[in-house]
Amino acid sequence: MSLRVAGLALRSTLDADANRAAAVRAVHEAADDGARLVVLPEYAACFDPRGVGPAQAEAPDGPFVQALAEVAAARSLVVLAGTVVAAEVPDRAVNLVVAVGPQGLLGSYRKVHLYDAFGQRESDRFVGGDPTVAPLVVPVDGIAVGVITCYDLRFPEAARRLIDAGAGLIVVPAAWAAGEGKADHWRTLLRARAIENTAYVLGVPMDGPGVTGDPILVDPAGRVLGEALGRGQRSVLGDVDPAVLAAVRAANPSLVNRRYRTVPRD
Repeated sequence: MSLRVAGLALRSTLDADANRAAAVRAVHEAADDGARLVVLPEYAACFDPRGVGPAQAEAPDGPFVQALAEVAAARSLVVLAGTVVAAEVPDRAVNLVVAVGPQGLLGSYRKVHLYDAFGQRESDRFVGGDPTVAPLVVPVDGIAVGVITCYDLRFPEAARRLIDAGAGLIVVPAAWAAGEGKADHWRTLLRARAIENTAYVLGVPMDGPGVTGDPILVDPAGRVLGEALGRGQRSVLGDVDPAVLAAVRAANPSLVNRRYRTVPRD
């Protein structure tokens, strides 16, 4: 049986209350369209294109996650969304993606690769996740869903670890920084991760100033199944079919033929 997924490009701001309300509305709209998995962007809880950090942090069970838990329970689905929580060290935060289902929190992922590139330094404000921790893979209606975040997309081994953990769908919440060629990087890398891992990939970027990219769903052969072009709140809706996943992997057994392992590095 296929899994219907929705990726929603929201335009979050520093108004946490408005962001929370917008996220809940978006999840309800996706549920009305039959989605069983709804993915929101990185920093969906609170976003500032000049930089997010400890000032925007909530508790792991704070208002944003609680609101997601309520709508997930009400609509009997799973939501993945980016938020910011306080770190264990002073003056730092954690870039966190939470997975919330009808029974509450299913798991979370701390962004491993902090965005220290293209003139930005996320590590000045955040503590990166431990690369040796088991990856976040959440079962949804028989599909194993793996999670990476934004800059992680540029590191093929991050996606490959999810595949080794059984993922058939990789989701990528992001706030993809704008710049020359960056929208093309986003689309190209999402397709590359799908092709090299013979897996579905769903990329869900933030919308608004300072960021770029469109929500995209790619199948295991690298075909773009859905792409929501433009600006403003946009959604991509599509089906992840385990039969297609199996057929592509049978025709292209590159995961079986591989000769290298992916080993986390401190």
